[in-house]
Amino acid sequence: MAIINPHVNFNGNAEEAFNFYKSAFGGEFQRIVRFKDLSSEEFPVDESEADKIMHIALSIGHNTLMGNDVPAFMGKVDENENRSKISVSAESREEADRLFQALSAGGTVEVPIDDSMWGSYFGMFRDKFGIEWMVNFEPAV
Repeated sequence: MAIINPHVNFNGNAEEAFNFYKSAFGGEFQRIVRFKDLSSEEFPVDESEADKIMHIALSIGHNTLMGNDVPAFMGKVDENENRSKISVSAESREEADRLFQALSAGGTVEVPIDDSMWGSYFGMFRDKFGIEWMVNFEPAV
């Protein structure tokens, strides 16, 4: 069965926010990926954004709070409206495909589900009701 966790977008202060959340909840960071960690010829990263957070995850009990800094080329996040997504962690690639297809029906796919450059199977969309979703499957390493 899939697990649903909150995912929050930030305008450059994700690390500060997550350190604050960690001080309140406790827990440990599962993963921190900076944009510079993914920099390549296919995915060039501007020096001004290299240290920003591409992905951060904080374990809180059996849940995970996730977030990132939105890169400048995607525009600023409206902090009063559109800054969060529902992240679904699938148990298998097949479950990820099924959920992605079902939930994105009638909506707008932003990132087609596929193998990502950071190693997971990932896709992102806005459903027909305007809710933003991310579907992710992390294969065992």
